[in-house]
Amino acid sequence: MTDRARFLHVHTFLAVLLLGAAVSARPASAQDPRPSTLDANERRSVVDHIAQLLNENYVFPDVALKSGAHLKAKLAAGAFDDIVDARTYAEALTRELQAVNHDRHMRVRVRSFQDGSAHRDHGAAAARQLRDMRSRNFGFESVEHLDGNIGYLDLRYFAPPSLAREMAVAAMQLLSNSDAIIIDLRNNDGGSPDMVQLVSSYFFDTRTHLNSLYWRRGDRTQEFWTLDDLPGRRLPRVPLFVITSNATFSGAEEFTYNMQTRDRATIIGETTGGGANPGGMMSVGTRFEMFVPTGRAVNPVTGTNWEGVGVKPDVVVAAAAALDSALLRARAAARVYAAAGVARDAASREGMTRRLAEATTLVERQQIAAAERLVADALSQAITDHTVDEGTVNAMGYDYLRTGDTALAVAIFKANVAAFPGSANTYDSLGEAYMVNGDRELAIQNYRKSLELDPNNANARTMLEKLAG
Repeated sequence: MTDRARFLHVHTFLAVLLLGAAVSARPASAQDPRPSTLDANERRSVVDHIAQLLNENYVFPDVALKSGAHLKAKLAAGAFDDIVDARTYAEALTRELQAVNHDRHMRVRVRSFQDGSAHRDHGAAAARQLRDMRSRNFGFESVEHLDGNIGYLDLRYFAPPSLAREMAVAAMQLLSNSDAIIIDLRNNDGGSPDMVQLVSSYFFDTRTHLNSLYWRRGDRTQEFWTLDDLPGRRLPRVPLFVITSNATFSGAEEFTYNMQTRDRATIIGETTGGGANPGGMMSVGTRFEMFVPTGRAVNPVTGTNWEGVGVKPDVVVAAAAALDSALLRARAAARVYAAAGVARDAASREGMTRRLAEATTLVERQQIAAAERLVADALSQAITDHTVDEGTVNAMGYDYLRTGDTALAVAIFKANVAAFPGSANTYDSLGEAYMVNGDRELAIQNYRKSLELDPNNANARTMLEKLAG
């Protein structure tokens, strides 16, 4: 399947999911009584219907009028008189429309079903589309770890998060330990703006306005910001490289433009296709359908978008050479990032050690609450910096518990529970510290919470039996 054909294939399915368009993949009935060739009446009816759809739905009303008028003038002049094949007519209409509006999303095509009757099975068509998307791994073609600790993601389209959220989260976590990341969009022709939002969110640590979509219907603007609730680790400082081709289109261009306008990535490759007007499939009679852009992108930084001009890369190279060029730059950036990470880790550990020492002094002065606050701040920062993880903090708490520094051990385990509230082990450890400290009720509470999170926790069950005795 060609990139452009796949664009239509994917966007037809997205139209079903997101816009409720009536699209199906049922083949034409073998007993279809209508003539297989076009006549003058059908050609005229199609042009009239397209003009009506554009006037009612196209995001630019003035251009809609011009586009419809242009088709009618070409029809009256006899430009389509010799066309009797439906596919040829669809191609001719697309060319004439784009000659006026230059909108690369707008396309006319022959419907995949043509009986126009109750035989349409939209549920079956959607199921086939879903199976097809699953067979292509929802666009996540490959995630790789390359030499130099470079993460590489080949993403072929942006599937709706309702279908592919877990896939996206898993891919981003596989990239999370990289010292530089390359996202390959050379064969990506768009998809769901919500998936663009999800993937983009991993590369920012503060709430950021990524893009807006203006919709003609309702005269409304829909804003897309980075997500606050994001599974896994964010990568706001990891060097990012996006590689493109002239087939990179629509949602893939939005992702590229988001990163470029926020100075978050280096774009390498070819100028992209130039499609910034989203919409959906609409029926044109019983034989044709058309993708009608009903909205337009509005970037919050530039106030405009990439429609008709594409996203121009920072480093212009042929698409075939873009990966090699990105790898060269990514490996150099990764070395710098890794060295800076070593320095950051050392500084973070030093700060954590200093604050734990201060907390020890506070405990000696019986200022337990102040010590717990200091420990919580120190460990929260170290966890955010990825200097320590749950297991490291847990081991640290047991070091203090073994040396009799029970108050500090409790403070450390409490900080671990706050950072990892879904872990049965953190509550189990805190329960043990409270038990050693003689706080029976608090020990019971935490062992019960641990058992609630993990009903197979035999230690928590044993300790609760012991505490109840």
